[in-house]
Amino acid sequence: MTMMQPVITSLLWFSALGCALLGGLYFSFSAFILTALNRIEQAAGIAAMNSINVVILKSLFMPFFLGTSLASLALASMALFRWGEPGSLAMLSGGILYVVGMSVVTMMFNVPLNNALAAVEPASAEGAQVWARYLKDWAFWNHVRTIACIAASALFIGAIAAR
Repeated sequence: MTMMQPVITSLLWFSALGCALLGGLYFSFSAFILTALNRIEQAAGIAAMNSINVVILKSLFMPFFLGTSLASLALASMALFRWGEPGSLAMLSGGILYVVGMSVVTMMFNVPLNNALAAVEPASAEGAQVWARYLKDWAFWNHVRTIACIAASALFIGAIAAR
């Protein structure tokens, strides 16, 4: 066993759990939170989502969001240098899937939609247009994040099992 084995194993466990945790959060939004917000009055729905977007940035979500992104990136990089070892393909696949399907998608699609929602007057006609687009587009990209997180978690678990 090399000195890197415990580090890789720890990163795999952290990433598998982080991906699963974040995947569960995103699943909640996809499965019922956005639907519930869409069922209430537009201004209240926008206000609630804006509040969630402010609170989440100051919660335990952020260390897991950033930590799992960094750990997944590190695992993908390590897999390239350890190619051919058991679990390396799963490590590489899980790392790329998570970083692209969750981190990149969040920054390129979900965050700009959050910013657009925060910039409108909730009870206005513009607010109605932004809210309708938000519910459709944000939900789509959230589904992508959900699937990416759960699949990456499964790949990291597969890498653990292969080792």
